[in-house]
Amino acid sequence: MAAMQAQIQALLAVGGAGTGSAATGSNMGSHMEVAKPAIFNGEAGKVGGFVTACRLYLRMKMREAMVEEQVFWILSHVQGGSADTWKENVMEELESGEVEYEMAEEFLTSLRKEFSGGEEEAVKAAELRRMEQGGKTMEEYVQEFKRAARGSGYEGRLLVEEFKRGMNGGIRRKLMEAENPPTSIEQWYRRATALDRNWRESKREEERLRKKEVGGGGPKQERQSLP
Repeated sequence: MAAMQAQIQALLAVGGAGTGSAATGSNMGSHMEVAKPAIFNGEAGKVGGFVTACRLYLRMKMREAMVEEQVFWILSHVQGGSADTWKENVMEELESGEVEYEMAEEFLTSLRKEFSGGEEEAVKAAELRRMEQGGKTMEEYVQEFKRAARGSGYEGRLLVEEFKRGMNGGIRRKLMEAENPPTSIEQWYRRATALDRNWRESKREEERLRKKEVGGGGPKQERQSLP
């Protein structure tokens, strides 16, 4: 146990860049700046972000490291609160050989299950139900919606209905009244984004022509806003 703790402290001290095998990773990963995850203390609402940050760093900076080194590096960022007891138990299991991970992803999955406790799904679902497009572009709305949808428990028709509810009414009506309205969530993402992009491009063109007409005294026709 003492040896494991010393290895974890060493990994934390060097920020995960101290393994020789990690340094021999791809040229792209070794030269790119990648943010390290914040210390995780077991708070359920932060486990998703912690897992995502760990996954990205491992892929970009520690792709060639041994699984054991990757797991220890993750553990080096788990400190405080309820996470300390869990961390100690995991280290004892690893030392005794009671548990062994073939991939770091398996360890991240077990960590997420341990600390989410269903609370993360409830938080994501509540965020999804509150989400609205408002003044955001459809691209921005789709990306925020996708982020909240992951882990929310929503899928299929329920997911489509939440997406439709939050988007601006003009685009929703246009798509629902189309000859072949979208059905799957991916179709809604794609067609809503295209429609919103075309509408914004049309508004920019109108604005350009309006500025060109300034001083000409010509009539200006206002078009009803789609969103």
